[in-house]
Amino acid sequence: MFANVGHRPETEQRVTLAAKRDGKLTAIIHEGIQDVSAFDEFVEPFTKPTNMMYACPNLRASQRVVKLNVGTPTYMRAPGESSGMFALESALDELAYKLKMDPVQLRLANYAETDPDTNLPWSTKLLKQCYQIGAEKFGWSRRNPSPGTMRDGRYLVGMGMATAVYPVNHFPSSARVIIKQDGTAIAESSTHDLGTGTYTILTQIASDELGLPTDRITVLIGDTNLPKAFVSGGSSTAMSVGSSVQGASRAARAKLIDLARGDSRSPLYGIAADQIMAREGRLFSKNDASKGEPFGTIIARANLKEIEGTYDTQFNDKQKTHSAHAFGAQFAKVRVDPDIGEVRVTAYTGVFDIGRVLNMKTAISQMHGGIVMGIGMALMEATIMDISIGRIVNHDFAEYHVPVNADVPPIDIQLLDNFDEYASPIGAKGAGEIGIVGAAAAVANAVYHATGVRIRDLPITPDKLLGKGRLA
Repeated sequence: MFANVGHRPETEQRVTLAAKRDGKLTAIIHEGIQDVSAFDEFVEPFTKPTNMMYACPNLRASQRVVKLNVGTPTYMRAPGESSGMFALESALDELAYKLKMDPVQLRLANYAETDPDTNLPWSTKLLKQCYQIGAEKFGWSRRNPSPGTMRDGRYLVGMGMATAVYPVNHFPSSARVIIKQDGTAIAESSTHDLGTGTYTILTQIASDELGLPTDRITVLIGDTNLPKAFVSGGSSTAMSVGSSVQGASRAARAKLIDLARGDSRSPLYGIAADQIMAREGRLFSKNDASKGEPFGTIIARANLKEIEGTYDTQFNDKQKTHSAHAFGAQFAKVRVDPDIGEVRVTAYTGVFDIGRVLNMKTAISQMHGGIVMGIGMALMEATIMDISIGRIVNHDFAEYHVPVNADVPPIDIQLLDNFDEYASPIGAKGAGEIGIVGAAAAVANAVYHATGVRIRDLPITPDKLLGKGRLA
């Protein structure tokens, strides 16, 4: 996989923070380097979120790319936001201890009411609520602020937190929706489902707009002969393709309504279009539900086999009036064995503002998956390179360790459902990747709270802890 698909590039990052005694940041410097192959190009934007995360009058964020004789890295379970926010959020945690200030309060003290990078207002931003609800659900108030003071029997216990952020990304996409004479419908687009629930949410969107039960709608995707859509990446599919399916469904429904209201044989003849509703496969009058008829009857009477609606979604992000991001707060509790340095995550809470939640079950599953990946990033996953030949050598699951069920605690997810009209026509911000952002930092900060040992080099393995802090 590492040779043919790629791997997350190694980054070396330096973060400098300056703050007043009350926690107000006066300066942020975040800079670093990453590797790339000698024959290709790839940039991991790990300093990108630093530009907009906190209100600070003096900021410098930069990065360089170094060409080496190695394989080309790639996006690996969320792009640079996951690596960059590990560094920034670890540094914020260090600053909180220096100031003897609660880590949540430090972040609230530097809460950005508008985007510091663009000076645009936020589309929506419920990050304060994420902090508040997350702290309450997690039991943050029970945390003793002094490192190494909390225990469970002989084990050291730590509690840490971090912020999550991910930008709203848009891509052009198209969709076609067909209402058939038999009262069923088909929604088509050439996007694909990675297992994240794309089939489900596109079915729901078409159902809502057409007024058809979900079992009478078929979603066809994954074929380049279908209307054009972009690759599933950047947490963009729901917003981009979902908006196209919504538009195509509305176009098909409008054609159906025009057929009915223009046909003297229809009980809806002459009724204004905005006074006609669609529900359970029928069109009917808003004022008199008895005046109506099934979709199939309208199409058959017009001697048609089907009605088709298409829609192309375009986003002009260069002229955007609001800054759109998904936000979240991550809270982790760890237990550290002082004898062998083993770290176990024992509790986890994540609260996220991802705009409109299209499907609560699949969205929560997305957050679970991202957090599990973040636990792996924090504690066990590493690509080991033979520097003499530039190849990664731990090429199987015997040597590349990923979290299994025994490594993952109960994860409490809260999603703050809110419609973001500036993010996308369907109100969603995207849920694919924000779950991993900040997760590694929350775990690392919890490890510091448990042991008094600050690990800046991931993953946090026992050899890096033993003989230091409370493990000395």
